[in-house]
Amino acid sequence: MPHPTERAILLIQTAFIGDVILATALLERLHQEHPNTPVDFLVRKGNEGLVKDHPHVRNVLIWDKKKDKYLGLGRLLRQIRATGYDQVITLQRFASTGMLTAFSGARERIGFDKNPLSFAFTRSVPHIIGEGLHEVQRNLMLLGADKEAPPTRPRLYPTAQDEAAAAQVAQQAHAGSYICIAPTSVWFTKQFPEEQWLKLLHALPAHYTIFLLGGPPDVAACEELRVASGQPNVQNVAGKLSLLASAALMRGAVLNYVNDSAPMHLCSAVGAPTCAIYCSTVPSFGFGPLSPHSWVVELEEKLACRPCGLHGYRQCPLGHFRCARDIKTTQLLAVLAERVSE
Repeated sequence: MPHPTERAILLIQTAFIGDVILATALLERLHQEHPNTPVDFLVRKGNEGLVKDHPHVRNVLIWDKKKDKYLGLGRLLRQIRATGYDQVITLQRFASTGMLTAFSGARERIGFDKNPLSFAFTRSVPHIIGEGLHEVQRNLMLLGADKEAPPTRPRLYPTAQDEAAAAQVAQQAHAGSYICIAPTSVWFTKQFPEEQWLKLLHALPAHYTIFLLGGPPDVAACEELRVASGQPNVQNVAGKLSLLASAALMRGAVLNYVNDSAPMHLCSAVGAPTCAIYCSTVPSFGFGPLSPHSWVVELEEKLACRPCGLHGYRQCPLGHFRCARDIKTTQLLAVLAERVSE
């Protein structure tokens, strides 16, 4: 444990995988501005693999929300206070992380004004959805960045082991050329439907090997898609790679087709070529791809019901799901053609 008088910063982001990835932009900015200041990172259990070997992170604190939510919160608060951080920054707008920040004992306690405990922060920042702001820009405002400043890209650092695992999968690609598809999402209305993925799989040039990506919960859905495709060049590697190994594999792809979900942010964090498919959500919410080679595909027709919500739903509120089902396969193929011609 560091000496209580040592100047150190704690970042708090205990939401989902994509949120943690986007938060790494702050690690980059802090390292640029304060290269000698130790930075610790608090994440929910299951996300620690993203940052445990990150070169700009000293220690990773883990909150097991499922097993030990409230007792664990108390232990974390005691740990945070004992460490004696100079600055604690929460990127979330929930009371739990607001409490950790407000009662951290840190000289500076920073968060968004929508956090219920923001009255106890030393500085609170407006949380603005829209106005062309990316989530990374919103987060960087917590460090004092101007909202008009271009976003610092999030960045992940796959280890040598991650790179080796990705290389082993990539070796299976015919002639070394492959495309990755991450077909699933936690939210139904953020997920391009299976029948739409099947249209794409049947239309993609046969000389590409297609790798279906996902975590352990996605294995069955990816296998179902592989079998339904009937395509010999489609391989299911879901559940076989860590998040960072998946990112390394995506970096070497000709193109990655993803939903508005965590794999899109993995691509952003390693500069992988990205085709982001938006169904019920829209890029203007501020969660779009940040890779230097990225494209957004969405329904060309304007729907009065779209967007229907910030995070997505477990089913289409109106039952038709046209925002996803009416996207044309030709739109997705056009992105590949543009990517190949670059």
